Amino acid sequence: TSQVSVIMAERKAVNKYYPPEWTPSMGSINKYRGQHPLRERAKKIDQGILVVRFEMPYNIWCDGCKAHIGKGVRYNAEKKQDGKYFSTKIWVFRMKCHLCDNYMEIKTDPEKCDFTVVSGATRKVETWDAEDSETIKLGSEEDHQKLDDPFYKLEHEKEDQRKAADSAPRIVQLKNVMDSRKNDYALSQNMRKKFRETKKVLELEKIENEKRGIFIPLLPPTEEDRIEAEKMFQKPTTLSFGLPVKKEAAALTKKRVLEIKSASIFGVESKEAKLRKLLQESKIDRSLLWSGDAKRAKGRAI
Repeated sequence: TSQVSVIMAERKAVNKYYPPEWTPSMGSINKYRGQHPLRERAKKIDQGILVVRFEMPYNIWCDGCKAHIGKGVRYNAEKKQDGKYFSTKIWVFRMKCHLCDNYMEIKTDPEKCDFTVVSGATRKVETWDAEDSETIKLGSEEDHQKLDDPFYKLEHEKEDQRKAADSAPRIVQLKNVMDSRKNDYALSQNMRKKFRETKKVLELEKIENEKRGIFIPLLPPTEEDRIEAEKMFQKPTTLSFGLPVKKEAAALTKKRVLEIKSASIFGVESKEAKLRKLLQESKIDRSLLWSGDAKRAKGRAI
């Protein structure tokens, strides 16, 4: 007996306790204890009521507290039968609102394959519009009813046949295009050939760039790049002062260095003060400089 109980315990985690005074002639253990197998769920089973877990089929408003109860909220509901629709039973579910003491009743509607609110709540009306949801509307109810009419159906078939005949040349053209691309081997061969040609060009460009000291891939040159390059490599003979390029560049550099040295660390000096210091340090004749004769001013010092 102990071995049998151990095996049964391994097979089923929850075992029922049978007291020593129980015998099989007394019936099941529930009958012996005077209780229903469903325990508290069947406390009103004599009235035909069974407590089940009910899930709200749609959004409703509670009539007691006016609170919104969303679709999918679950309740412990009392389930009982309320007539039949042909051979299908109609069930009524009675539950208490979790926010107030109001009771709600909802019953099945086999005729419309839906649920109907009997009392205690109001169903939230939710209309659906194809334009608001940005979906395609698959015909109206009137069109669906017309399709049941044999004459309307015959006219539709004739119209569809006419449209098919009009679009036949286009269909043939599309079919020819698809047939031309049906050979997977030829498509793969053309693609690989184009890839090999492109790869050779890129390798030649890489060799040429490495010879020039360029070790990064470059984009193909454009007309705008050519114009900008010409501007960069132009060699002007003279600048604004009429001096040669190298000499005037040196003069400008020297001027910039003197400006930096003569600048005050406590504030910004005026342009006149900077020019005065520049003339004083460079010892260039002021009269010759303002006359614009840069050649005569070259090298002349006081």
